[in-house]
Amino acid sequence: MDFLTLFGIYVVVVLTCIALVCRYSGQQHSPLNSLYSFALKRLSSITPKWLQKFSQWTLHRLFHQRSNAFIYLHILLEGAVYAEFTYEVFGFCREMDTTLISLSVPYILLAIKTFFFYLCIKTDPGTVTKKKVAGQLHIYSYDRRLFHPGIICSTCQLVKPARSKHCRVCNRCVQRFDHHCVWVNNCIGAQNTRYFLLYLFSICAMACDIALLTVDMLLHVVLRTGLLGASYLDENGQRQPAGFLFVVQHLFLTFPRIVFMLGFLLFVFFLLAGYTMFHSFLAVVNQTSNEWYKSRGYVCQHCHPSTAADILCSPIPDHSKRYYYSRGVLRNLREIVFPPRLVQKKDN
Repeated sequence: MDFLTLFGIYVVVVLTCIALVCRYSGQQHSPLNSLYSFALKRLSSITPKWLQKFSQWTLHRLFHQRSNAFIYLHILLEGAVYAEFTYEVFGFCREMDTTLISLSVPYILLAIKTFFFYLCIKTDPGTVTKKKVAGQLHIYSYDRRLFHPGIICSTCQLVKPARSKHCRVCNRCVQRFDHHCVWVNNCIGAQNTRYFLLYLFSICAMACDIALLTVDMLLHVVLRTGLLGASYLDENGQRQPAGFLFVVQHLFLTFPRIVFMLGFLLFVFFLLAGYTMFHSFLAVVNQTSNEWYKSRGYVCQHCHPSTAADILCSPIPDHSKRYYYSRGVLRNLREIVFPPRLVQKKDN
C-alpha cells in the first residue's frame, strides 16, 4: 500500500469523525457516547491508575479550567503555516510573476485576524455582577421556556437575567451566553459575539487565500513541467500515462511540506467554514448556540448537573417558539454589532 492510499484513508477517517461529532454533538444518548463508554471500560482495565488520573487531570485542566494552552497552540500552528508560506510558496509565486498585492493579502488578513483574536480574548463578554444585574435584568424578557424569572445562580448568588448562563470554566454568569471558547480562553457573550464572528470570517478568509495561492503555484509547476502529458513505466515495464493520482503523488514527494500545509489549510477551512455558517445563521435568527442546544433538548452533563433550575431550562423541544428573541434579520444583526445597553434607572 503506497503513501497516497494511506493518506487518502487518513483523510476519510478524519472527515468521518468530524461528521459524526457534528451529527451527535450535545446528545446524551448517541452511538458516539456508547462507543466512548465501551472503549473507556476496555482501556481502564489495562491502563495504569496513575496514567488514568493524569489523563483525567489533563483533560479537566484543558477543557474545564481557564488555560492559555489553546491560545499558544493557535499561535504555533499559525506561525508554522506562515513560516512555510513565506519560506517556500512566496518565493515560487514571485518566480511565476504573482503580483506583490496578491502576495500581501495573507499578511493583511493575518493582521486583521490577530486584532479580532485579541479582542475576543480581552473583551469582557458581559459578566453579570451585583452592580450591573439590575440593568441586565431588563434587557431581555423571559420566554418562560428556556429562561424563567426568579432563578438565582447558586454560585454567583445573583438573579439570572434572561439569556444568561453560568460558565463553570470562568466561574461567572454571562449575559446572552453563547459558549466558552477554549481557543480564546474566554466566554462568548453579548459584548464580544461581534468580534468572534469577525474573527471566524477573517481566519476562514486567511486560510482560503493561502490555499488558493498555494494551489495556483502547484498548478503552474504542473503546467511548466509538462506532468499532465508525461508517462511512466509500471511494474511490468509498460509505459502508462501520468494520471491525476500520479501527479498528486509526484507533487507530494517533490514539495512535501507545501502539500501537507495545503491539506491542513483545506481541512481547517472547511471545518471552520461550516462552524462560521452555523454562527452566522444564529446571528440572523438572534439565537445563541446555548439556546440552540437547549431548544432541542440537548444538555451538557458537565455544565448542567441535575438540579431543579436546570430541569426548567431543559424542556421538551417546542419548535413553535424556537426563535423567541428574533426581531427581523436587520434588527438581529444590529443587536450583534451594537449590543443593547444596560437599562439604568434615573435617580430622582
